[in-house]
Amino acid sequence: PPNYPEIVMLEVSQLTVIRGEHTLFDALSFAISPGELVQIEGRNGTGKTTLLRVLIGLAQYDKGSIQWKGTTIRSNREEFHQDLLYIGHQTGIKPELTAFENLAFFCSMQRTTKLGNQEIYDALLKVGLVGKEDIPVAKLSAGQQRRAALARLWLSDQRLWILDEPLTAIDKQGMEILESLFIEHTSKGGIVVLTTHQDMFKSHPQLRKIRLGD
Repeated sequence: PPNYPEIVMLEVSQLTVIRGEHTLFDALSFAISPGELVQIEGRNGTGKTTLLRVLIGLAQYDKGSIQWKGTTIRSNREEFHQDLLYIGHQTGIKPELTAFENLAFFCSMQRTTKLGNQEIYDALLKVGLVGKEDIPVAKLSAGQQRRAALARLWLSDQRLWILDEPLTAIDKQGMEILESLFIEHTSKGGIVVLTTHQDMFKSHPQLRKIRLGD
């Protein structure tokens, strides 16, 4: 059985975002329930990244509302952020720390799961960084920094994952590992919302696509 309640968790109603004289989207509405994997699609410039940033509260919107578990994220921001793991174009890792130290800090912030060194090494193994775990992240390549950020997914107890192009600089094997992880997360009642130019999840029955710009 799912680990999370079978209710609508994330609901967007009549969302309008205007940048300058350009309307990115107008009266956009959708709802996402536990166990769903949602891919945001659209041509470059249609507002995919902006939508993700609006959903998590990093960018402003002009009209509409965004609710998490029946309450607007503006009025219940703390609980929403406790349930959220966001990985955007900026990796959100500290460059002066090693990959291991970054993940250890992340683990210390988890609410429900107590994780130790073995779990951290397992996550580093998943992303191919064993042997580089003691190197300051600033000295790693851009792709390796990206993988260090993605390793947090294996250590996360957040139910909502919002990911902006998580497959950038990831090879085919890495894509398959991530796809399996996303399916595992949603099978437990978690939610994954992502943007990607890659063709993934062809056989995943819970995959839903939201296309911007049409």
